[in-house]
Amino acid sequence: MLILAGLGLILALTVATGYFVAQEFSYVAVDRSRLRTLAADGDAAAARALRVTARLSFVLSGAQVGITITALLAGYFAEPYLGQGLENLLGAADVPDAVSRSVSVILALLLATIIQMVLGELAPKNLAIAKAEAIALRLARSTLLYLTIAGPLIHLFDSASNRILRRVGIEPVEELPQGATAKELDRIIETSYEQGLLDQDTMRLLDRGLDFRGRTAGEAMVPRVDVITVHREEPLTRVVELQDTGHSRFPVIGASVDEVIGVVAIGEVVELEPADRATIAVGSLASQPVAVPTTLPLPAVLDRLRVARRQLAIVVDEYGGFAGIVSLEDIAEELVGEIRDEDDLPETGLVQGGDGSWVVPARRRVDEVAEVTGVQLPESDDYETVSGLVMARLGRIPDVGDSLIIELPHRIDHDGRPVPPEYVRLTVQTIERRVPGIVVMERTA
Repeated sequence: MLILAGLGLILALTVATGYFVAQEFSYVAVDRSRLRTLAADGDAAAARALRVTARLSFVLSGAQVGITITALLAGYFAEPYLGQGLENLLGAADVPDAVSRSVSVILALLLATIIQMVLGELAPKNLAIAKAEAIALRLARSTLLYLTIAGPLIHLFDSASNRILRRVGIEPVEELPQGATAKELDRIIETSYEQGLLDQDTMRLLDRGLDFRGRTAGEAMVPRVDVITVHREEPLTRVVELQDTGHSRFPVIGASVDEVIGVVAIGEVVELEPADRATIAVGSLASQPVAVPTTLPLPAVLDRLRVARRQLAIVVDEYGGFAGIVSLEDIAEELVGEIRDEDDLPETGLVQGGDGSWVVPARRRVDEVAEVTGVQLPESDDYETVSGLVMARLGRIPDVGDSLIIELPHRIDHDGRPVPPEYVRLTVQTIERRVPGIVVMERTA
């Protein structure tokens, strides 16, 4: 009878321990935004669960108090009931008293510990994590009742621990943070893609969305060397001649290329009579330019264009020089990737060879190369493109055939272990305007 009574007490206390363990883990793991949605739809249990999560630190303290007390009681009752019963059983089997006493105590505590660990802690923990929402909703009413009854005791222990933390310069918090940093979101997106929860296109769109606020006009712009400009004194027929370039708007310059006085649109020019186009200067039709610094974030550039109702902004460097242009299409491409239409001219892309190497237009940004190839080249404030990387590492203007080994940024695998160093070889294949035009990239040991 003592053994049965002991097992009954231990099992009852184990159930109580499991209750507090499930309470602790379910309210930590539950999606509070989901609870808010359910509560807004009139779910009373969700509303109660939200009240619990609003005092999460206090709830966790209460759960710890409950776990500690029930676990101690299980150990306390294990010896006089279960231990004594086992001792009597061993005595009936003619086991010496000294041996039966020691063995019964060890067996009682071991059995109580196993029951507590498996049924009272590990199983409820795993259940609460797997079914966090269901458990949180089911336990909400009883949790609020428990906090009301045991509140003074919980507050006593909680206050004591908080005073200790404040003594060492740490301010306790009641609410656990629910948000995530950009880096954390990036890891979540990457993990979701690797687990098959997101397709590649969605993963790239989310990645670009996270990066968008950190992009600047200087990173998204078309550099000045690639911009087609027209002089203000030229006739409008010159603009008509540029229709085949695939562009619809052109910066209008004055005495020098750095003096951008406006922007002219082909659409406005073709509305004029052909005879007038030869006699009217471009400058007379140019609209006031929207000028932005290279450092202006793209969301702010977008706001400037929206307010001005313009499609194109002139990008100016810190010296007041004309650095390039950025259009609404350029901004959109930062979010959704390259946009091609029937008016765009063919552009050389990244091409993978049969041996696994990549032929890379050196003017591509390092992050754009990573998106296509999966090779994350080192990034730096000193350059943005593969061409800039090559020249920064060589320390000079390169020649055709120049080759260098680049160590890729160190990575950590999902188990937290460092990935062995990885390297790529970059070989300059062509030179354009004194800088690398095409670079061949291949992995190397």
